[in-house]
Amino acid sequence: MKLDKYTVGKRYGKALFELAIEKQEADNVYQELLTLREIYHEVPGLGDILSDARLEPYEKDEIMNKLIASYEGMVKNFLMVVYKYSRMNDLLLMIDEYELRYDEHRSLILGTVSTAIPLTKEQHQAMEEKVASMLGYKHAHLINLIDPEIVGGVVIEANHQVIDGSIHKQLEQIRQRLMKKNQYNKEVN
Repeated sequence: MKLDKYTVGKRYGKALFELAIEKQEADNVYQELLTLREIYHEVPGLGDILSDARLEPYEKDEIMNKLIASYEGMVKNFLMVVYKYSRMNDLLLMIDEYELRYDEHRSLILGTVSTAIPLTKEQHQAMEEKVASMLGYKHAHLINLIDPEIVGGVVIEANHQVIDGSIHKQLEQIRQRLMKKNQYNKEVN
């Protein structure tokens, strides 16, 4: 049975994270994975090239040797295993899974906060503290998105949850209640 790339990404990322925790190298591995992600973004298609069966092995080996030259220890060994099994095109998914587990381990939640106008630094910090507390985390890192359609208030998306405290949503709820009331009055009369 062939596994889809998301399952592969989760398995490899989880395995690396668990090993990094066991060896007490989670922070170092995370930092190295961030530089690796950067390389993948700077050289789009690198994973596909390193996983392409049409290229001669020596050609891929040359590229791979240049890539792993700046890594050592756990990350270098991890890259060699991923390369050996022709999964370099799934590496970003593996890094994402590692990062997800790393953030969870540090009790950090990531998300967005949408507002009609940009939050001040103080508002942003207070919002992060409130969201972390509400969702049971120590820390939150929220990206402030600007959406004039929400009119006012905030919409928070984090950990697959949406907290909609926008004025737009409140107006919509009032409108629906008024429609129900009008419907009821028509039925009674």
